[in-house]
Amino acid sequence: MMNKSKRPVSPISIIIYIVLLLLVAVYLTPLLWMVNVSLKTNAEVFSSPFGMPEVLQLGNYIFAWTKGYLGRAMFNSLIVCVIALIVSMFLGSMASFAIARMKWKLSGLAMTYFMIGMMVPVHCVLIPLFVRFSNLGLTNSLAGLILPYITFSLPMTIFLMVGFFKGMPREMFEAACIDGCNIYQCYFRIAIPLSKTGMSVAALMTFVGNWNELLLAMVFISDTTKKTLPVTLTYFVGPYSTNYVQMFAAVIIAIAPTILVYCMFSNQIVDGLTAGAVKG
Repeated sequence: MMNKSKRPVSPISIIIYIVLLLLVAVYLTPLLWMVNVSLKTNAEVFSSPFGMPEVLQLGNYIFAWTKGYLGRAMFNSLIVCVIALIVSMFLGSMASFAIARMKWKLSGLAMTYFMIGMMVPVHCVLIPLFVRFSNLGLTNSLAGLILPYITFSLPMTIFLMVGFFKGMPREMFEAACIDGCNIYQCYFRIAIPLSKTGMSVAALMTFVGNWNELLLAMVFISDTTKKTLPVTLTYFVGPYSTNYVQMFAAVIIAIAPTILVYCMFSNQIVDGLTAGAVKG
């Protein structure tokens, strides 16, 4: 049998691959440099900032985890982010399903109301929130962070999920209703399983946004034992001097969970964004 001739590679494809490789290098270089610095001593950083460490200083990570209290801070951030994620995804998906698939007169107004929430910056409501939470005794507690995290996560979750629910065939829900399914069964048995990619994207954006949030956590929490990870990272920068190697080790520990989540769910993220772009 004759071998099939290979298609020649076009110059445009070569240029695209070169640009993509350059982008990969641009994004990976700072991360690799941070890892390199975190394994050095301060003297090596100033004498050879881009050179390789003579001896791997793993003690920087041990210091950041124990003496820097990153372990406790990461536990606090995990509690806050997971609870806020579960509640916001549950409430957001229910509201999105009601707006997208149920017929009622105020559905458009409800969607507009939630979209307005995306345009309200947290700085505008910081003082009123702090005053109200102080009166309710919610300051200096993890619950005082969970509530605003849920509130500010709902608009984006609803915005993403409405597009996915609207893209589902109406005939499928009509057939389910004919077979005897009520609205709750349509939501749990049909809508939720078919919107896994959209929920993955919304969940990832919600988790990463809350994981990196600094302002609310810095204002509402004063107890050191309840500080979240972004606030604890600020302690590595002193007013007169900074231990750069320990600070970079702390930063690597802080961003490691988000990088791991992105690597684990990269396929779902791409599929979800693509489906949302087509169906939304």
